[in-house]
Amino acid sequence: MSFTSTQILIVTLAGLATAVGVATATIQSGAMKQSDPPVVESPAAASNEISPLPANNPESEPAEPLQVEPEAVESPKSQPQPVKSATLLPALIAGVTPQKVDPVVVTPPNSGCKINMAVVSDPNPPLNVRSQPIVTDSKIVGKLPNNRFVSVIEEQNGWLRITEPPGWIAKNRTESSCSKVNQKIDFLPGGNEAIVKGRIIGGGSHSYKIHAAKNQTMTVKNRKDVFPLMLTPSGKLLGNSYQGNETEWTGKIPVTGNYTFQLDSNFRGYEYEFYVRVR
Repeated sequence: MSFTSTQILIVTLAGLATAVGVATATIQSGAMKQSDPPVVESPAAASNEISPLPANNPESEPAEPLQVEPEAVESPKSQPQPVKSATLLPALIAGVTPQKVDPVVVTPPNSGCKINMAVVSDPNPPLNVRSQPIVTDSKIVGKLPNNRFVSVIEEQNGWLRITEPPGWIAKNRTESSCSKVNQKIDFLPGGNEAIVKGRIIGGGSHSYKIHAAKNQTMTVKNRKDVFPLMLTPSGKLLGNSYQGNETEWTGKIPVTGNYTFQLDSNFRGYEYEFYVRVR
């Protein structure tokens, strides 16, 4: 088969175009390879180079792998472990009794209440009785020795107005007590004992209440001259043999409720102190 000159020319041109295209692609490919940096030259790639795991290459493993105890790698935010020290938790050891809680000490208030009587107790006697409840612009209308009982009519800004001799005396140079006291006994946390002590100056009544449950055992011990009157929640005497002059009483609580220890005075008063335990 023969070709015309025109056909030969077309074939020649097509071959030439193909050769030029291949050459151009080859040049572009070489340029791209030269512009892309090798992977090993990248710092990030070098730092992230993946090493074979020891498990896949036994020859690279150490002869004795390091064993790390859990306590050595605990995070600071991990939960604290329970204390196992015998000195810090004696109650957890069999046969060890928890530390005893001391009795709470209860005393009556001596302010914010009505005062009927006071006793002179001046560090520099005798005590001045003044015409007005002030030091300046007042006259001294009398003097009182220490340990003198005085009847009080009223109290004003740290001064007491007395009946004999009529006038005013400084309260902080006397001893006084509230004529009426009604106070609750609260044990310390973990405790079951209390010591109640105070003084009634003049006439008055001091009452202390304590909560006890049925069948608990209550013990009361007198530590002064006057034993408190013990009353049940209904106001009856606690104990069939109670005479008012006991030094100690122990018995079962008949019903749950508030029990009262009451101390009364009709004359100059007295000091009192007693111990109570409920368990």
